[in-house]
Amino acid sequence: MNPRVSEVTAIDDYKLQLVFTNGEHGIYDCSDLLDFGVFEELRDKNYFRQARPWHGTVAWPHEQDICPDTLYLDSQKENI
Repeated sequence: MNPRVSEVTAIDDYKLQLVFTNGEHGIYDCSDLLDFGVFEELRDKNYFRQARPWHGTVAWPHEQDICPDTLYLDSQKENI
């Protein structure tokens, strides 16, 4: 099983700054999701900034979430 999200911060250009349970840090770009169904609401930058960690993944108030494995595997890892 891949590490899960323990912290999230929404940053510019529809990106999420993530901290994983194994201590790794990454950036996940959500811009490719913004044209798909339930994710269209994330275009509102104020709403996008409401991202929060939830059960190892990232979720928003209206229950949009992203697969935690996708967040880990597709994020650009940072050395901090």
